[in-house]
Amino acid sequence: MDAFFDNNANVLNARIRISRDNSAIYSLKTTFGLRGRKITVLRDENPALGAPDIAGHIYWKEKVFEVCGVQKKLSEIRRVEGGFLKKTNHWRWGSERKEFELKHNSEGWRAIFNDDTSTAAEFSVPFRPHLFTKPEPSTLHLTQMALEEDEVFLILVFIYSEVKRQDKTNSSSSNGGLGW
Repeated sequence: MDAFFDNNANVLNARIRISRDNSAIYSLKTTFGLRGRKITVLRDENPALGAPDIAGHIYWKEKVFEVCGVQKKLSEIRRVEGGFLKKTNHWRWGSERKEFELKHNSEGWRAIFNDDTSTAAEFSVPFRPHLFTKPEPSTLHLTQMALEEDEVFLILVFIYSEVKRQDKTNSSSSNGGLGW
C-alpha cells in the first residue's frame, strides 16, 4: 500500500490517503493540553459494517498504545538494544507477531523484519520546507505482509517515532505550536 499524508509534515493532524485514487483511509487527530500532547486518535475512514471506526490511540503521557481496543504499555511493545551511540529500537505488538527493527536515515523511517531483514514498511517525512516550491507530503509504504498483520500498529509506531525525533530537534513543530 502506498499512501500519503495530506497535511505535509504535521503527522499528528492529517488524513492518510491512498496514492492510487486519493481516497482517505485513516485520519489522525491529536488533542493537546497545557502540558503537551494528550491523545492521538487513528480513525478508520471506511470501517467494515458494524466495526468501530477508531483503529488506534497513542496516550502520550501514559506511554500507552491501543490497537483495535487492546492497550499495551510502551515497555511491553518496544525494546531498545545497543549502547550510548548506537541504539536500535525493536517493536512487536504481541508474542505471536513478527518483530520489527526501526531505523531512521535521511530518507525517513524503515521498519525491517528481524527474522529475514526484509523491509516491512517505510515512512518518509519532508525535513525542510522550501521557499518557492510546495513541500512534498509525508509518504507511507506498507508491504503486503505488514498490511495483513500490523498495519495499524506500524502506522502508530511511525507517528510516535517521528514525533519523538522532531521533539529532539530545534525546529520541531510536532506539537502543533502548542505547549511543550
